[in-house]
Amino acid sequence: MKSLKENSQKTHIVIIGSGIIGKFNALELSELGFQITIIDPNQLQNSSNAALGLLMGNMYQRRRGRSWDLRKQSIELWPQWIRFLQKFNYELNIEKPLIQLTTNEEKFKKLEKFISEINDQNLRILEKDSIFINNINKAFQTKNIKGMISLKDGRINALSLLQTLDKYLKHKKINHLKEEIIKIKKSNNQWISTTRNNENIKSDMVILCNSLKAIDLIDSLSHNIKLKPILGQAMEIDINDAEVDLLSLPRQFNINGKNIIPKSKNKLIIGSTDEYSTEPKENTFEKLTNFLDKKPNWLMKGKISKKWYGIRSRPDGEASPIMKNLEDGLIICTGFYKNGILLAPACSKWVANEIRNYFY
Repeated sequence: MKSLKENSQKTHIVIIGSGIIGKFNALELSELGFQITIIDPNQLQNSSNAALGLLMGNMYQRRRGRSWDLRKQSIELWPQWIRFLQKFNYELNIEKPLIQLTTNEEKFKKLEKFISEINDQNLRILEKDSIFINNINKAFQTKNIKGMISLKDGRINALSLLQTLDKYLKHKKINHLKEEIIKIKKSNNQWISTTRNNENIKSDMVILCNSLKAIDLIDSLSHNIKLKPILGQAMEIDINDAEVDLLSLPRQFNINGKNIIPKSKNKLIIGSTDEYSTEPKENTFEKLTNFLDKKPNWLMKGKISKKWYGIRSRPDGEASPIMKNLEDGLIICTGFYKNGILLAPACSKWVANEIRNYFY
């Protein structure tokens, strides 16, 4: 029997989709020696470009099942991957800690119960008079914010991560085709991926990481796979108020479901995932700033300097994400909903193991 290394050097794998998941799979498999081709018509429009990069792993409250297992594995793998990727970008890092806040008393009680049961020193309750919340209360002119802090969770800059992965892929001379795949089929133990320009690309394996479009390339009914679109959107706001210094706030925090990232003294990013919409509306500012009963004046007067969005996919009728070996040489790895960046290490490790099993 040939070794994995001998097989991998001769094995061509096509990865359809160039978001975080596609690129992480390319990285993992390239390190194992496989020949990789990434295919995506326009990587700048994939949903990863709308990600804020918040890594909510340790503060995940459902401590059982596959979702938690994937989080646990990714939590362990991320520091290793950061060290590896710093060879290509020494500034890449995970900013810690991460703070989750609420004005809802019932939700706060659930956080208290969770913290008391977990008994993890890296997870702590934040009462409304906590030192971590003082500046938030002052800036947002409120008094009833409470929540929890995770000293091990944080944020990785998603744009910087994508650019770093691109540097790695270029260094490894990984082929990237800017084509749209409209059909895949198996013929004589090889996979044929057909582009819109009617070009056929042969490979030994295909990995589908192209979000909603993945189900267009398979018989979703026979595989019983359904995906629904979810809108992720964010905006950068400039404020003009000398009395507010946004850099006095934590580096990243969440209030009532809205993620907030101060960028400078007078600039911040607000983003969220919308369960009930698939395209941004005209009232983006109103929608993303509506997380408190009353907005502070400086926020009401803020001006949008930049806004962006991405359509993500979420499995319909099963847990997120979809990671399945559909048939020999065909793997689907999509439907990550909010957690593509967080779960990318565990996902790529799973794909690599599936491919090992394929050879042995």
